[in-house]
Amino acid sequence: MENDRGAMIQIGNREYEMLLTTRATKEIAKRYGGLEHLGDKLMKAENFELALDEVVWLITLLANQSTLVHNLLEPDTKRELLIEEAVELLTTPLDLSGYKSAIMEAMVKGTKRYVESEEEPSKNVLVGQATKSCLPD
Repeated sequence: MENDRGAMIQIGNREYEMLLTTRATKEIAKRYGGLEHLGDKLMKAENFELALDEVVWLITLLANQSTLVHNLLEPDTKRELLIEEAVELLTTPLDLSGYKSAIMEAMVKGTKRYVESEEEPSKNVLVGQATKSCLPD
């Protein structure tokens, strides 16, 4: 995968690239009502177990996007998808908190926009050239 689209994490002895794809965005929207509500929902989880479940779900979703892309583009060398149970067994709560920056990096890279502006000739090129000064000489 192109590392400029995602963020790398390690789960167990395997590296995963977390990607925010359109499919992942749709799944997040179904669960949280949109990307803009994701942070609020994670921060307002009623209890620690629920918060962990949500983080594990998000890590699994984002980490599987690179595997799904690989499997689509290279069907002869399909990779196995990561499951939430594996994330729970192969990580510690400390690992999960460390993945927070990788989640944010993947989200930022997935939503960044390249804005290109065209130079427009100024509409008022001659403004000020033909005006008289209102100040006394």
